Parts: sequence; structure tokens; C-alpha cells
Amino acid sequence: MSYELIALLMFSSMLVLLMTGQRVFGAIGFVAAVSALLLWGQGAAEMPFNASFVLLNWYPLLTLPLFIYMGYMLSESGIASDLYHMFHVWAGPVRGGLAIGTIGLMVAVSAMNGLSVAGMAIGASIALPEMLRRGYDKIMITGVIQAGSSLGILVPPSVVLVLYGMIARQPVGQLWLAGVFPGLLLAGLFVLYIAVRCLIQPKLGPPLPLEERQISFRAKLRLLQAGILPLLIFFSMTGLFLMGVTSLVESSAVGAATATLAALMKGRLTRQVLEETVRKTLSVSCMFMWIILAALCFGAVFDGLGAVHALESIFIDTLQMGPWEILIMMQVSYILMGMFLDDTAMLVIVAPLYVPLVIHLGFDPVWYGVLYTITCQIAYMTPPFGYNLFLMRAMAPPEISLGDIYRSIHPFVLVMIFGLGLVIAFPEIALWLPSLYYGD
Repeated sequence: MSYELIALLMFSSMLVLLMTGQRVFGAIGFVAAVSALLLWGQGAAEMPFNASFVLLNWYPLLTLPLFIYMGYMLSESGIASDLYHMFHVWAGPVRGGLAIGTIGLMVAVSAMNGLSVAGMAIGASIALPEMLRRGYDKIMITGVIQAGSSLGILVPPSVVLVLYGMIARQPVGQLWLAGVFPGLLLAGLFVLYIAVRCLIQPKLGPPLPLEERQISFRAKLRLLQAGILPLLIFFSMTGLFLMGVTSLVESSAVGAATATLAALMKGRLTRQVLEETVRKTLSVSCMFMWIILAALCFGAVFDGLGAVHALESIFIDTLQMGPWEILIMMQVSYILMGMFLDDTAMLVIVAPLYVPLVIHLGFDPVWYGVLYTITCQIAYMTPPFGYNLFLMRAMAPPEISLGDIYRSIHPFVLVMIFGLGLVIAFPEIALWLPSLYYGD
């Protein structure tokens, strides 16, 4: 049996196991371990052992539990709720203002969290009931929350970009900076779409009633204090890192510490908040570590088979595809896989194959990391099994059906595809800030 056929058999076996509902790390790790033992015998037993040492020796991995802790601390302590109240009062008088404010809230939460699930939980529990009560169209605002929460995996400190940096062996600092402008671009496109849509169809997002807008300017300024703590947390974490005062790991520790201090200053650092935050942090962190360990084992077997070179030969020599055609094909494959898998599983499956090919084709792997992340955002919202669709179904009130959720995402998916096209056509949107900061 040729090595190409063995690689294809491994890949298909892993997909079959994933479709049976097995845990991602179990399916990937099982296929990698069995394939290694069948190919190389007992000596292959060292592969998972070596992979675990690679994982535990990777110093930036310490950032994962710290960033996850920071996000859950801000969510559980209610600081994000205060922030939404500020957006509510300032943006409410505008048509579609609460939906626009929700996008602003999602950007702020993303800059303090790095995961989409936290933004989804905050949006569904805080923003969604408020907008429904104000007469906003339920289909539009369901799409707003799904689209806005997806920014969490692109805006720094993105946990997904940290994982990509480890698996693709790219600097996390450059990846974070590369995600800043594309993230703001997508947020701006969302806001533009909401504003234009509500201008054309005012009933979709009515402004706040006049009696609720009658609040003094001084009171509005006091509400801005709700944004001071998140700004301080973001600056203490990202600002100090960009100024060179702290390293990547140190900045994550500073972020976790300042989030805890913020909850303490607000008088909300209760035993229940701390227990819930630590429990969720431990659960998510362990999940990521198991998946990365399985990915390293799987990638080692694939490298040993020469599957990367085989893939290059198929696309370039056999199919005579050009670099841009291959790149677009990769993005389409992510969207198709995203209908059935989450972002981490997709990264684990294709990164050992795609990243070396991207480098061979002459593309920047940091730029490609941003393309991958934006495509994951689109895949999150793509039926039939988009990750955000089911999160929204679990968190939405009964009056919002699964059909409403499916219908809500179409315009936002089109907006995100347009944004992805802009980043593909103009790579400097992602690469200008890293090149400016690192002097490349």
C-alpha cells in the first residue's frame, strides 16, 4: 500500500469517527496511535510521549488557561452587563442602535476574552431579551448576536490564533496583531449593514421611546465609567505586551489578575463567581490541551508518511492548479468542514497539510492564519451543524425557533464573505500592523 493511500485512509477514518459523535481528541488520537503502531511497530509508542513533552515545553501554552479565566471572570462577575447598559443608553436613540451597541459590546468582550462562546452567552442572556422587549425584529437580532460573538476568535487575545500559532509554529504576537484590523473591519461591516437595513426598514430596529431617552448628559457621562474597567484591563494586557513591558505569558497573567481585581473592586468576587470561573476554565483548558496533544501525534504520523509532499504533487503537478486557486479551495473546504466540526477540530485536521503547502506556494502563514480564522467564523454560522447555531438554539428564548436562527445568519454570512474577500485581495489589512510593530 502506497503512503498516499495510507494517508487517505487515515484521514477518512478520522472523519468517520468524528461523524459518529466521538470526542475530537479521542478520534484523532486513536487514528494517529493505531496508524503509527501498524506502520512502525512498538517504536511508534514513543510518538505520543514525545508529543506530550513538546506540548508541555511550549511556554506560550500557559496563556490559554489565563485568558480563558479572564473571560469567564468578566462574564460571571457581571462587568460585561454594565458595559452593555452603557451601549444601551448611548446608542438606543438611533434606529437599530441597540443592535449596533450589541456589536460594540461583542468587540469589547472579544478583546477581553478570546473565545466566541463567552460573547454568545453574554449576548443571548443580556442583549437578546432587551432587544426583544424593545420591539426589535427577532430574526435580525439573532443574527447580530451570532455574528458579533464570532469576533471572539479573531480579535486579540484570540485563543484560536494561539492554537494556530502552536500547530503552525508561527509567532502568536504577530498573529494577534494581524487579527486587529480584520476584526474591526468585520465589526464595521456589521454595523454598516445594521444601520442601512434599519434605515430602509425602521420597524426592524426602532429607537428607544422618548421617555427613556430623557436622561441628562451628566448621567450619560457617568455611564461611561462602565467602559473604563474593560479599557484598563485591555490596556494592562495588550498595551503592556505591545510596548514590550511584558511577554505574551506575562500579559495573560496581568489580564487574569486585573479581571479578578476588577470583580473585587465591584464587590462581585463571591465564592460562587470564583468557583464557577475556575470550574469552566479548567474544563475548557483541559479540552484544548487534549486536542493539541492529539493533533501533534496525528501531524507527526502525517509528516512521517510524506503526506504533505503528496498533497503538493496532487494540486500543483497533477491538477495544474495555481496558487490562488489552491488557496480558495482551502477556504471552501473549511466552510464545508465547518458544517460538521468546530474550529479546533478543523485546525487539527488540516493544519499539518495546509500550512506547509501555504508556505510552499509563497503565501504568508500569518496572513493565512487570519484567513483561516475568518473562514471559521463563517463556518460557525453555516447550516446544518454550525457551532453558533446550536449555541444560540440552547440559549435563545422559546419564541425564537431553529428556523428563525437559520434564517437570521444569511445576510451576516454574506457580509463576512465580503470581508474575507477584502482581506484576501488586500493582505496588508492583516499584515500592516505586524510589519509596523515588528519591523519586517
